[in-house]
Amino acid sequence: MNSMLNESAQRVQDLLQRLGHPNRVVVLPDSARTAQEAADAIGCDVAQIAKSIIFRMKESDKPLLVVASGVNRVNEKRVSEAVRETLGKADADFVRERTGFVIGGVAPLGHTEPVRTLIDEDLFRFETLWAAAGHPKAVFELTPRQLADMTQGQVLAIK
Repeated sequence: MNSMLNESAQRVQDLLQRLGHPNRVVVLPDSARTAQEAADAIGCDVAQIAKSIIFRMKESDKPLLVVASGVNRVNEKRVSEAVRETLGKADADFVRERTGFVIGGVAPLGHTEPVRTLIDEDLFRFETLWAAAGHPKAVFELTPRQLADMTQGQVLAIK
């Protein structure tokens, strides 16, 4: 892991510092687009990867961020009921436009607009997590409590 940050990852690092968080963004030698790739590169359990999934809420046309454990699939019906909107797929253009990040590098914070966030309750089983930091090779370590504080997200059973 090295410390050369691209523009998006630097934006996440700067925001973490501005908010008073000690977390450091690191760059992995290989892609971490998937939870398995990230876990392999970091040397942690896949379940400790806090993967950011953006949905497009159909009625409001707003983004919804679900931060899920790397081993969990999002139960779209359950999440849809929780947010009282139908969930749709978010294509790459929608994700970049609404979050400022590319798919595979969506950070849980630092989006270009406010994004409603749900956090997988299973992430709270771990002392530490790893989340994307604005680029498919950039990640940062954090605790579940930090994730909740940074995102102001609602903790929910998402599977």
